[in-house]
This record gives sequence, structure tokens and C-alpha cells, in this order.
Amino acid sequence: MTTTHWEFIAESLRQELADYGGLLHLFEAQQRALFDRNPDAVLDCAAQIECQAAALAECRDRREQAVAAFAVAQNRPATSTLRSLLPLIESEARPLLEALINEVNALLHRVRRTSRHNHTLLSRAVEVHQDVLQQLRPNAFTKTYSAAGRVTIFSTRAPSTLRAAG
Repeated sequence: MTTTHWEFIAESLRQELADYGGLLHLFEAQQRALFDRNPDAVLDCAAQIECQAAALAECRDRREQAVAAFAVAQNRPATSTLRSLLPLIESEARPLLEALINEVNALLHRVRRTSRHNHTLLSRAVEVHQDVLQQLRPNAFTKTYSAAGRVTIFSTRAPSTLRAAG
């Protein structure tokens, strides 16, 4: 049995859905670790998120290549979107592909929203940490402002070292 273009595209979309789902799961785990104040788990999740994002990028590239190959086979530009190519696909396959496209897009938006939320939480945690350090050692830090208005904090002293006796 030969696999048609649309079957390979559908399988690529299914894999992309699974990868987005895995990424969303990792972002949610990172969020729980942030709320639990578990820095080791936050770092572990960050490493896993990087790996999952790389796998997702490869999956997405394969799907885009499959769509481009289908488009070229149909005498359309390789840059055509899958949605614009749907009328060229067998009518019984269109609802499946449309549903997969919609699910991928919905999951992509959830991943982006959760990622932004985690970024905000992490940024705020760093700000609070810096504020505490500045209160403990106010003369050890200098604030500078970039032309864009961003604040950068530099330590003016080398970090102190503790020596254990014994």
C-alpha cells in the first residue's frame, strides 16, 4: 500500500501535536516547580524544554517539507500553506487535515501563552532576588540604563567567599 501525500502530512501533524503537547506538559511542570519554589526542578524542566523544543522544530520542518513537496507536485509554489492546499486533497481527507491544523494552532497558542507566563514568573523571581541582594549589600551593585530604557545591574565587588574551618 502506498502512502499518499496527505497521509504523510496527517501523520506529521499528529506528531507535531504530540510534540506540542509534550512541550505544554513541560511548561506546566516548570510552572508547578516555580510555585513550589523548587529551583532544581525549574532548571531540570528548562533543560527538558530545550530538548523538546528542538525535537518539535525538527518535526515541524519535516511537516513543512512534506507540505512543500505536495505543493510542488500540484504545480503550486513550495511556500503554499497547507490550508490553501486543502481543496487539492481528496474530499474525505479534508476534515481530518482541517481538524489537525486547528488543533496544532490551538495548542501552539496555549504553549506560547504558558511560555510567556513562565517567562514572566522567572523574570519576577530574578528581580526579587536582585532586590534582596541589593538590600543586603547596597554598595555592591550599580544600576545602568540602556538607550532602550532597560536596567542592568552590575556587581561592583567580587563575591565574598566563605572559608570552612576544620
